[in-house]
Amino acid sequence: MKPIQVNIKHLRTLKKISQERLADELSWSRSMVGSYEEGRSEPPIDRLIDLSNYFSIPIDILVKNDLRKSKNTSFIEIGNQRVLFPVTVNEDNEDLIEIIPTKASAGYLSGYDDPEYIEQLQKIKLPFLPTGTHRAFPIKGDSMLPVKDGAFIVAKFVEAIADVKNGRTYIILTKDDGLVYKRVYIPEGDLIHLLLSSDNKSYEPYLIPRENILEIWEFTCCINTQEYDEKELKLSSIMTMFQELKVELEAIKKL
Repeated sequence: MKPIQVNIKHLRTLKKISQERLADELSWSRSMVGSYEEGRSEPPIDRLIDLSNYFSIPIDILVKNDLRKSKNTSFIEIGNQRVLFPVTVNEDNEDLIEIIPTKASAGYLSGYDDPEYIEQLQKIKLPFLPTGTHRAFPIKGDSMLPVKDGAFIVAKFVEAIADVKNGRTYIILTKDDGLVYKRVYIPEGDLIHLLLSSDNKSYEPYLIPRENILEIWEFTCCINTQEYDEKELKLSSIMTMFQELKVELEAIKKL
């Protein structure tokens, strides 16, 4: 059974339309849709283009990937482009999150929108997560102390920059820097940039153009791979308190 065969039926089912309606909207015959879904024939290139345009999914994904592994929420529009996120589920139909391993994080920039790259990643279940598409990203270095080098940030996909909350932490994927984990601020009166700041003040904040941002993921939780000692735990609590206080004070000043 070829992917295109099952994909036409699966995508049609996700849109909750009949074979007849799909045929009408594509100016095909009803028997043509049935023939493709049953594998009695394969759509030629011009009809693959029709399907690609209709479902807003690239042809290579339609013909090479079994999209039954994805659910309706795994199709996310970014601007005018629709990107496929293969959200996999376990036997109980519960969402699993992908883990970007440290060794593979450098390749995420080239593979973030490639279903085959995402599909081969290891997956875990975290039942306490809110709804939405989540991934776990490795943290390198000490720029976001007290988050340690080697920790993983589990984050939720943000569909638009307009949804970014001032002063919160995010995983940011940019064309130039790849993956970074920073606290994000919205410069007043600046509609072109975002300000990225490290919690470790040894690092200077810097501006990035919004147009260079490919993905934004909002912090949900942190998975540490190293134990904190007592001194670090106290430092973590104090830093968190002051960071939250700073955001609250900034909000008050604007009232």
